[in-house]
Order: sequence, then structure tokens, then C-alpha cells
Amino acid sequence: MTEFDTHLWSASKHCRCYQKLGAHLVELDGVAGVHFGVWAPNALAIHVVGEFNGWDKSRHSLHHFDPGTGIWSGFIPGVQVGQAYKYSVRTRQGVMDHCDPYGFWSELRPSNASRVWDLNQYAWNDSAWLSERKHKDLRRSPISVYEVHLGSWMRRLNGDWMSYRELAVHLVNHVQQLGVTHVELLPVTEHPFDGSWGYQTTGYFAPTSRFGNPDDFRYLIDTLHQAGVGVILDWVPAHFPKDGHGLAYFDGTHLYEHADPRQGFHPDWGTLIFNYGRNEVRNFLISSALFWIDQYHIDGLRVDAVASMLYLDYGRENGQWVPNPMGGRDNLDAIHFLREMNSTLSREYPDVFTVAEESTSFPKITHPVEEGGLGFTFKWNMGWMHDSLEYFRKDPLYRNFHHNKLTFGMLYQYTEQYMLPFSHDEVVHLKKSMLDKMPGDVWQKRANLRSLFGTMMGYPGKKLLFMGSEFGQWREWSEERALDWELLGSESHRNLMHWTSALLNLYRNSPCLYEGDGNPKGFRWLDCDDADHNLLVYLRETESTPQSLMFVCNFTPVVRHSRLQLPWEGEWELVLNSDDLPFGGSGVQPCASKIASEAVHHRGQDQSVLVTLPPLATFILKGSRPPLISQAKLHPTDPLVHTNHLGQPPQMGLHQPKMGRQ
Repeated sequence: MTEFDTHLWSASKHCRCYQKLGAHLVELDGVAGVHFGVWAPNALAIHVVGEFNGWDKSRHSLHHFDPGTGIWSGFIPGVQVGQAYKYSVRTRQGVMDHCDPYGFWSELRPSNASRVWDLNQYAWNDSAWLSERKHKDLRRSPISVYEVHLGSWMRRLNGDWMSYRELAVHLVNHVQQLGVTHVELLPVTEHPFDGSWGYQTTGYFAPTSRFGNPDDFRYLIDTLHQAGVGVILDWVPAHFPKDGHGLAYFDGTHLYEHADPRQGFHPDWGTLIFNYGRNEVRNFLISSALFWIDQYHIDGLRVDAVASMLYLDYGRENGQWVPNPMGGRDNLDAIHFLREMNSTLSREYPDVFTVAEESTSFPKITHPVEEGGLGFTFKWNMGWMHDSLEYFRKDPLYRNFHHNKLTFGMLYQYTEQYMLPFSHDEVVHLKKSMLDKMPGDVWQKRANLRSLFGTMMGYPGKKLLFMGSEFGQWREWSEERALDWELLGSESHRNLMHWTSALLNLYRNSPCLYEGDGNPKGFRWLDCDDADHNLLVYLRETESTPQSLMFVCNFTPVVRHSRLQLPWEGEWELVLNSDDLPFGGSGVQPCASKIASEAVHHRGQDQSVLVTLPPLATFILKGSRPPLISQAKLHPTDPLVHTNHLGQPPQMGLHQPKMGRQ
């Protein structure tokens, strides 16, 4: 490390320290080998052991120790790409062997040594994608996410995992057919335990070796980019496992984690919590975040378990946590880290976004750092997700008593920039699959799910669906097996996927469904209080185009003839109907393909039309806003149209942190 590197390291500004630490192929005085560097300020000695020296702990020591940084380094000639190695760290308590915290590849579990890799040998072919990415306004762009666990999305016929390169072929074909804009990968950072789904990370710079080597993983991303699909990585800076070969007690002291278990141990998950107050730990984590964008061209990071980072008492009872210096429960060091991370990513890659999995009413998650926010681009709308699923689980006979579950979210909708998630967490631990959550017989279950997806596509916010829900997976998800792809041999499951694809393609091709996600003018209720009939009607519009979409949702299994209020005089076109036969519906048509408004006053509007409401269905009408109608007239003062004006979401009804976790 140069003198400037040392300065950056000590000031917590070395945002690419992976370029200096870890194992790097170099040539020194004409001799090829590997330069090793590791942070271990309290170690007494460090040796590199590996395949190149028979794992002999006496042959290759790291001689150079910089007391200003705590970094040990040294050059070993003849070490080659792919060879396994560990650091043998001698401490006052004895000798411990660790994988490289900055290692770029790893052995396949249960082995856990790091492997040498050359980061400069892959030739990318996604320059067109990266160039186009720079010109997008992320918050005004369509973002629809397909969440995937690579080990269980699809497997070979014998049940073995597919490789990254095999997955590239099948996954690209599927997501192109589906019509999503992005794939989100459950953590592919190296981890020892399959059952953690990747959320207990030991290799913050290493894609898991379960499916191939680092260049194989690059090939998967490259292939998706060339197909016009972005890639989001699920990233876990909230905690790490206690496994002895990892970060825990690395140099005989609590180096990466807090020493006090009230701060450094996570009681819910049995993991360790990073000490965000240490400059070197923040260097490590921010470098990891940038590494995946620098080296793997990742388009976004979904940051896991943010709520657990923000609160010192998360998952703890009184007396089990240490207040901050001001006596409060906010984790000030974690808040500082998240702001620093998002500021760094925004500065280095303004075209890459971050998403917070955060389930509380902590303010300004997606507000700029300079305005006191955390700086995330989007936040998962957990309140909307829980309320929607709670409503749809109800038998339609009782839904009228829970109508507010579908409307309450508008009271806080515009306090943050949201993503609507139906994620992996909702289809495990006896929660049932998305299809099996729905009430009624088999036909009604599918009809309810189609209507739920239709409602989701019209509600403001970016979209996320977990794999399998698109075609109606019956079984709960398990990391131990592939999805039940054989279900697509059934017409009913193909019909459901056809509906999901139709919605996703309508979404990405309709500016009114995404440009105004963060603007109250982009959404308005036309009918939000007809609880007796379980009916919702709402409009999506945008200032850039007169084209608007009206969503009409009948959440009862009853066909009704009803007068539908319209926002203006004109003609409307039927775009999609979840009850159409090709989608698995009963074939009830709400109206002709095109209908004209009538000058009949109904429910506060001067224009209306008679329609048929198909059972358990959502249908969508397209209309063009007359140019002479002002925006002010388009939006009534109904309090449910606009956010509250207090600057923060109301406390009542929002969901506190979930304490259970994989």
C-alpha cells in the first residue's frame, strides 16, 4: 500500500481496498507469483498455507507489517490461478486458519479455503447495456424484478445444481418470456450452509463456487445484460456467521465484530454483527459493495435486514442492549455507515440503485443523505405487502370488514420511494405458496392470485415477484429442490404465467405505471370506499403522455352489472381482463373492446358507463386524458389521494421488525 492508500485506509475512505488486499497475481523482478495482503493488527505472525506449499505453516510467512494500518503483506513466487490457500494466524490464544476476507474465489463447501483468481481475464460483451444504463432516470423507469435462488430455480435431471453457464441459457429464456426488467439473485456471495440461502456470508468478494468459478458467474450476468435484463445482487452487511474459518475473532480479537455480545451477537439468527464504528470495517463493506459493480457489472444492490442494523434493541429485551451515547436505540454507527455507503455508490455509479429491506417507520430511508436521509434509491413496502396478503387470504364473504387494508397504504405512499415485494420470505416457514394462500377452490385460488397480481401492477411502486409465483407453484419453496416446472405441462398453470407476462409487459410499456411512482399526481382513487361490494377503482396517469390506465377490481366471486364512474368524457379501451379464457378465467367480458362515456353523474363524477364486473377479477381500461383538463382538476382533495403532509409515515398500521429469520 502506498502512503496515499494508508491515508485513505485510516480515514475510512479506501472504498476499493480489495485492489490492495487479498491475493493478486503480480510479477516481481521478472518472477510471477501472488502478492498477499491481510488486515490483522493484533496477530503475532501470519503464514500463508496452501496447495503450493503442502499446507506447511512454516514456509511462507508475511513479513511486512505496517503498524499504521495493521496490514500484513508479502509476495510468494510460483502461486497459480485456482490454487487454494488460507491465512494461518498466530495469536496469543493459539493458531487459527482463516479463509481470505478479500478472497475472490473459494473451495466448494464443506471445504472452505480461498482460491487464487485473476480478475482481469474475462472479456465482457455488455458495453451497450452499460452505456444505455447511464441514461436512465431510475425512479421514473420501469423496474420489475424476478427474485431467484440459483440453487433451486432449476436443476439438472439428476437433481444436481446447474452451472452458472447452464443457468444463463434457461434463465434468460424464461425472464425474456416473462417480461421483467431485472433479475434479483438471493445472495451468491460465498457461504458455508445451504440452508441459510446465502444470508450467512463468509466470502464478501467471492461468488459461490457451487455453480462454477468467478468467470462463469460473469458469463451469467453478461448474458442477461446482452438480453436486456439487469441484475440485482442481494447483499448482507447486517451480520455474518460464527464459523471459525471466516471473519469471527480473526486475529485473536473481535476485529470485525463488537466484543460486547449485547452489540456484537445477533440473538435471533445466531450470527455476529459488524462493528460499524471501525473505519477498517466500513472500508471492507463499502469495498465489497463497489467490488460487485466494478468487477461483475451488477446493476443494483438489495441490502438485507436494514431494520436490524438501524436499531440497537432489534430482537432484544430490556437489559440485553447498549444505548447509544445519547441514550437512544438508534444505531448511530450503522446509520453513518449506510449513509457513507450510499453516498459512495451514488458518486461512483449514479446509474446503479440500492434497495433497503426495511420494515419499520424509520424516516427518510430513500431521501438524499444531504437532506438527512439514508440515501437508498428504493425501500421495500412491507406494509403494503402484509396488508394486501392479509386481505386476500380472507374469504370474500368477510373482505368487506378489511377493506381498509387495501387503501391505508396511500396515507404514507409518498413519504418514500417504494418497491412492492412478494418475496421468498412470504412462501416459506409454513406460510404456503402464493397460489395456496388464496381462499376458495382451485379455480378461485387462481382467480384471486390473478387479481392480486393485477392490483399490484397498478399500485405505485416498482415490482418484485419471487420465482415460481408467476406460474402458480403449489408447494412452498425449498432450497433443497428445483421449482415444479412440470406444472407448466398443465394448461391452467400456463394460463397463469400468460397473465403474469401480459401484466409485466403492459407495465414496462406504459409510462403512466412507473413515471409517477413517487408523485401523488400519478395516482388517484375513483372508488376506494365501496367495501360492501369489495370494489376498488383507481387511475394511473403521468404528465409526459395523455395515456392513462384505469384499474377496476372486483374481489368477490359474484358477477355484477354496475355503473362505473369515469374521470372525464371520452372513449375507453379494454386492455386486459384477468377473467379472460386465455388467462384461465371464466370468460366474462366487462364491456365491449371500446366504450364511450355517458353524461350520467355517478359517485362524484360527471361521466360514467355501465359495465359487467367479472368474478374475482381485475380488468384494465385505457383512456386518453383531454388536453384542456388541468392537473389541478384531475386530482380531488380526497385525503386518500395524497400523502399526509407531516413528512413521515404514520405510526399506526406500519409493521415493526420481523424477529424471525432464516
